[in-house]
Amino acid sequence: MSVGRSLFAATLAGALALVVSPASSQTLRYANQGELKSLDPYTLNESTTHAHLGHVYEGLVTRDKDLKIIPALAESWETPEPTRWRFHLRKGVKFHNGDPFTADDVVFSAERVRAKGSNLLSRIPADAKVVKVDDYTVDFILTAPNPILTALWATWYIMDKKWAEANDAVAPTPAAATTPSYASLHENGTGPFTIESHQPGVKTVFKANPNWWRKPEHNLKEIIFTPIASEATRVAALLSGEVDVIEPVPVQDIQRVNSSPNATVLTGPELRTIFVGMDQSRDELLYSNIKGKNPFKDIRVREAVYKTIDVDLIKNRVMRGLSTPSALMIAPELYPLSKDFTRPKPDAEAAKKLLAEAGYADGFEVTMDCPNDRYVNDAAICQAIVGMLARINIKVNLLAQPKAQYFAKVLKPGGYKTSFFMLGWTPDTLDSHNVMHDIMGCRDDPKDPNRGEANLAGYCNKQFDELADKVLLEPDTTKRDQLIKQAYELAIKDYAYVPLHQQALAWGVSKKVKLTQRADNQVLLYWATKQDE
Repeated sequence: MSVGRSLFAATLAGALALVVSPASSQTLRYANQGELKSLDPYTLNESTTHAHLGHVYEGLVTRDKDLKIIPALAESWETPEPTRWRFHLRKGVKFHNGDPFTADDVVFSAERVRAKGSNLLSRIPADAKVVKVDDYTVDFILTAPNPILTALWATWYIMDKKWAEANDAVAPTPAAATTPSYASLHENGTGPFTIESHQPGVKTVFKANPNWWRKPEHNLKEIIFTPIASEATRVAALLSGEVDVIEPVPVQDIQRVNSSPNATVLTGPELRTIFVGMDQSRDELLYSNIKGKNPFKDIRVREAVYKTIDVDLIKNRVMRGLSTPSALMIAPELYPLSKDFTRPKPDAEAAKKLLAEAGYADGFEVTMDCPNDRYVNDAAICQAIVGMLARINIKVNLLAQPKAQYFAKVLKPGGYKTSFFMLGWTPDTLDSHNVMHDIMGCRDDPKDPNRGEANLAGYCNKQFDELADKVLLEPDTTKRDQLIKQAYELAIKDYAYVPLHQQALAWGVSKKVKLTQRADNQVLLYWATKQDE
C-alpha cells in the first residue's frame, strides 16, 4: 500500500510519487483544509475523498506507485471477445467484519454505483451487464468495446452486499443528502485500514487492519485525520508538531515553513485542471438579474468572460508562481499535442464590445459558486475573477463555501444548481476521453445516460460527442490524438469552459520525515528512525 499516494492525493503527476514508511509502529497525524463528509464511497467523485476512502475500501484494480493499473481484488482479467471482460477474483479476502469477498459483492457494487444518488455513475456503462459466472469469476458485457475500462476503476471501490443489505445501505448516499445514512457514517471495506471512529468535520481515526490480504508497506498503527480549514491554524499545527503532514500549505506560507526548524514543504506538479464554467443549458439563469433569458447561451458573452480572465495574473498574484496556465481542460502531461494550443492574451476592451453586441452593454449580475477549502487558494482565485469581470460590467456575487456545502448545492438531485462556478477535475483514467465524456459531453444522450455526468455547465455539441466516441474506440495512438485535437478545437471555438491552470501540490511535512530524491526524479518520503537521524 502506498500511504502517501492514497492519503495525500489520489491523482499525482507522473513525476511525483510519495511513500510514507515509518520505521517503528506509530501514529501519523494528518490535516487537510477540507473535511471527509461521507464514508459512502459512491457519494462524491472527488479525489481527496477517494484518497481517504482508499485506505479502507479497494477496487478490482488499483494504481501502483507509478500510477499504472495493477490487480487488486481481481487477480487477473482477460477479454475473450472485444465486448466481454472476464475478471478472476482474489480468493480468501475478507471484509473488515469478517464477511468473505465474492462475486456477489462485485455484482452488487456494479448495480449500486450506477443507482440514483451515486456520483460515480460513469464508472460502468449504464447498458453494461454484470454477470456472475461463479463465486470468483465475473463478466462485464458491454455493448461496444472499451479498451480503457479498467482505467476508470482504481477508485471504484467494492462494497459488501450482505453488510449493505443488513444496514439499509443498498442505495447510495447522495452528495446533497441532509440526513446521514449508515454507509456515510460507517465502513466495511477490505483495505489495509479500518475506521475506528468518524466524526464528520472533526476527526477520523484509521487503524491498521491486521488481517489485510496484502503485505503492508508500512507499519503504522493508526492515522489520525483532522480537517483544519484555517490556513494559519493548519500551518501552526505543523510548525508546533501537533500534526506531521498538512495539505495544502498556503502559497504565502511556503517560505515560512521552509525556513522553520521543524518542517519543510514538498511541492510538485498536479494533474488537476482548475476551470470556470457557465450554465449554457437553462433558458433563464437561476442566479442572475437577467430575467427571461440566459446570457451565457450567447457565445459572445462566453467569449467575453474568457477574454477577461487573466490567468497569468492569477498565477503571479494569487498562486505566487505555483500554477501552470492552461489552454486546455487537461494537463499537458496527459496529452502530447497540448503544445499545439496557445491561450490568447486577455483583452477587456474586446470583451466589452462583445457584450455590447450581445445586448449587454451595461453588463449584468450573476452568482458564482466557489469552494473555499478544496483547491489551492480557491476562494482567492474566485475573488480575483470577480474583480476582473467587474472591468466589463459583469457584477459577480461570490458565494464561497466549504466543499461539503458547495458540492451539496451544485450537485442537487434533479439538475445542477449553479449559474457560474469554479471547479477542478483530474481524469480518473489519466486520459482525454474522461474529460470529453464526463465534463464536456452532452447531458441528454439517451444512448449514454452517463455522458456529461459532471458537466455542470450543460455544454453540448453533438459533433464533439461523436469525436469522443471515436476516441474511445480508436486503437492507433497517432489517429486518436488527432481526434482529440479536433474535439478540443471545437470546444475552444464554442468557449465551452474557461480553463485556468494546473495547480501545484504543496505538502507541509515534519522534518521527522526524511526526503530522498530518486534518479527518475520521484520523491520518496520515509519516517526517520533514530539510526537515520
